[in-house]
Amino acid sequence: MTSAGFNVTSSLTLVGFSSMSGHSSLLFFVFLLLYLFVLFSDSLVIYIICSQRALHRPMFAFVASLLLNSLTGSTLVYPKLLSDLLLSGAGLVQVSRTLCQCQGFLVSSLGGASFMLLSAMAFDRYLSICHPMHYAVLVTPAKVVLMLLLCWMLPAILGVVSTLLASRLPLCRAQLNRVYCDFYSIVSLSCGGAAAQLSGIYSLLITAVIIFLPAAFILFSYARILFICLRRSRSFSSKALQTCLPHLLVFFNYSISVYLDLMLRRLQSNRESDTTLITSIAGPVIPTVLNPVVYGLKLKEVFTHVKRLLSCRRDS
Repeated sequence: MTSAGFNVTSSLTLVGFSSMSGHSSLLFFVFLLLYLFVLFSDSLVIYIICSQRALHRPMFAFVASLLLNSLTGSTLVYPKLLSDLLLSGAGLVQVSRTLCQCQGFLVSSLGGASFMLLSAMAFDRYLSICHPMHYAVLVTPAKVVLMLLLCWMLPAILGVVSTLLASRLPLCRAQLNRVYCDFYSIVSLSCGGAAAQLSGIYSLLITAVIIFLPAAFILFSYARILFICLRRSRSFSSKALQTCLPHLLVFFNYSISVYLDLMLRRLQSNRESDTTLITSIAGPVIPTVLNPVVYGLKLKEVFTHVKRLLSCRRDS
């Protein structure tokens, strides 16, 4: 069906790992192990935070929310990858445009929520370390709930607008050199024109609001914390930096993944390549795998309960 000479396609083709079709069984096994690991590790840390009253504090509420966000993202990406590998043998995958746009909405919303949650953690650490006398007044349970709602709702609302804009674009191509859908890739398939330019500008606006602005706030907050620590005692500085280190590691983990993905988009051509496909999946996979490891090992309070819980299961 055409409109004004443009192809208004109702389905898209994901290249997937078609260039690596000879290794579909190995890829399926690898992604299955990764998904099971993410399910177990995220669920374990979330369970520990929810079940231990000593961990019912704002910082751990943000950690649990970030891991829940990561777990949701994993459930969005991994099962689809596994089904594609199982059914198509790492070949080309047909997906409806509506389903592709829904996946793009979820990827955008969850990715933005991750950076928003990390900025909320940075704000919490800044108030706790730089204004400890006023921390209990400034960070109340009600305010924590409001911050969590903001972290999830703002990216979702912006994502709804992106979905509506993308749904109105006429597409001249139907093949995505990706293993999952996102708005930038959908817009890149469009025939151009004012609607495509509007979607492109809005995508840049969303990226600035839910990624670059939170990232700048995170760097500012931890820079202020470092400045305060340099003026305090060594024991105070050591304890403060120890609580900030896991959040910084996770932040740089997300930032590097986003940077690689953005650079890939600028460099990739219309031809599929193993590097393009592997890098496109590295963005959602690397953070989901490393986040529970960082928080489970580097947060002393969580690591203590992880060891206790695992040792009890081993003894039984």
